[in-house]
Amino acid sequence: MTTMEILTYPDTFLRQSAKQIENIDEKIQQIINGMYETITVNPGLGLAAIQVGVDKSILIYDELHGQEKQLLKTLINPRIITREGTLISENEGCLSVPDLRADVKRSARILVEGVDEKGSPLRIEAEGLLAIILQHEIDHLNGTLFLDRISALKRGFYKKRVKKRLKKDGEKK
Repeated sequence: MTTMEILTYPDTFLRQSAKQIENIDEKIQQIINGMYETITVNPGLGLAAIQVGVDKSILIYDELHGQEKQLLKTLINPRIITREGTLISENEGCLSVPDLRADVKRSARILVEGVDEKGSPLRIEAEGLLAIILQHEIDHLNGTLFLDRISALKRGFYKKRVKKRLKKDGEKK
C-alpha cells in the first residue's frame, strides 16, 4: 500500500469523532498498513486514522518516541481510563496543524485501554512523552486538535495565518 494523504487544518473531517471498530478484518489491516507507511515518511510520533481521512478508532504511535529508528505500535478503540497530574508538553506539534508548535497542558500519567491489531486487549500505563503522544492521538479520534488546547491568542494568530495562505493559494489558481 502507498502512503495516505494527511489532512490539514482547516479540513472539517478532522473534527469528526472516530467510529469504534467491531471487527478487525482485512480492510482494517490495510488501513493500518497505510498508516504505517505514512508515518514512516512523515516526521511524526503518532498518527490517528482521522488524520488520513478514515473515521475509524485507530491510532499508531512510535514507542521509541522519535529516536533514530521507529518501533510502531497500533492501538484500536483506545480509551483513557485514568489521568493523574499535569505537565506542560513543550513545543508540541501536529502533522495536521503544520508550521505550529506550542506548549500544551496534558496529564502527566494516564492509563489507556484498547486492543492491538490482532484484537488482543491492551492496557498501557503511560507517563511523560508516551502519555503526551497517546493523549494527542486520542484527542484526534474525538475530533479535537491540539490547536484547541493552546492559548486563544496563539490560536487566533495561527488561524489568521492559515486563512491568509488559503486566500493567497486561491488567487494563484
